[in-house]
Amino acid sequence: MGLKRTDEFRADAVRIALTSGLTRKQVASDLGVGLSTLNKWVTAHRDTDVVSHKDLDLARENERLRRENRILKEERDILKKATAFFASQKP
Repeated sequence: MGLKRTDEFRADAVRIALTSGLTRKQVASDLGVGLSTLNKWVTAHRDTDVVSHKDLDLARENERLRRENRILKEERDILKKATAFFASQKP
């Protein structure tokens, strides 16, 4: 693999790691690189234009929405269990 392709691969890996919503461990595994290697690449490219500010903002918003969705699902599941419990408590 030539140097240009290596740089391009690293840039793509960083872009995926920062914007895909996958964990870095998942991205490293999918790309066949070590987690520590991927983390080094992300650190090295953090202040470059590999990922645009717009893409980073979208990735942050996606992560916020995923977190909010997970919390809402957990709350819904708790309410379902509570409803089932109280329905079974007949006077």
